[in-house]
Parts: sequence; structure tokens; C-alpha cells
Amino acid sequence: MTALFTLLPEAVGTIAADTKQSILDRLTERFAGVYGLDPVLVLERLEEREKLGSTGFGRGVAIPHARISDLGRPVAVFLRLDSPVAFDAADGMPVDMVFGLLSPEAAGAAHLHALAGISRMMRDDKLHAALGEATNAEALYALLANGIDRDAA
Repeated sequence: MTALFTLLPEAVGTIAADTKQSILDRLTERFAGVYGLDPVLVLERLEEREKLGSTGFGRGVAIPHARISDLGRPVAVFLRLDSPVAFDAADGMPVDMVFGLLSPEAAGAAHLHALAGISRMMRDDKLHAALGEATNAEALYALLANGIDRDAA
């Protein structure tokens, strides 16, 4: 089985952000820079999705996601925040990890499967703790790539 989404090494990093909007802005910049996507469209779609309800997953994690045209398969960005930020999460806790997902417009089931895969990874206590302790982007990517491979198996 192949991975449910593409996560490139340069799509993983740590950032400073102080508001939910600044997180969405930085996520958009990363999606645009790494995957060559239109930043205006990406931000518009992410904000539209947030208006439907917060993508704050709980446990300090947010999973902003949307569907956009001109994508061949789901793509992801992972950002760990320097300090927690309020994100209107269901559990009321601020987030310090953000896992963004963009899927093709017509990717109904693929989008849901990718979201479910991210959700499983973020509920894994060992992975969650290791991501919080990782010292750099390379270590974060290695942990995530291992988690993605394990989830696809």
C-alpha cells in the first residue's frame, strides 16, 4: 500500500506564530513554496474550511485541511510551533503542532483516508511525544516519514 499523502522533507519545519491566522498564513506559504501552489487559493480554501468549524484536533494538534483543484494527489505540511497558540480546538487546548493537508477537489475518499491517517499518527502517544522533543526539522521529518510508512503498511 502506498502512503495516503505526500510529505516532502522541505514541507516540515518549526515556526514562530502567535495567532491562528498567522499559523494559516505560514502553512499557506509552505504549501505554496514546496508544492508550487497558488497561495491566494490555498489560504482562501483553508480559511473557508475553518469557518465551518475549527480543525483543532485536540492534544495540542490542529489539522487544517481543504480541497483544491490542480492537485494530482493529497499533499501535506507539518509545522511545530515554538510556543502553543489558541486554535479553538474541541478540547480548548492551544496547539503546538499543525499538520496541514490539501487534496484534489474530487478526492472524496482519498481526502478522508488521508485525514484518518494523520489522525491516527497524531493519536500515537510515542510519536506525539517524540515530535515534541525532536531537535530540528530533519528529526521531525524522519519521525513523520516512519509514522506514514507504518500507517500505510
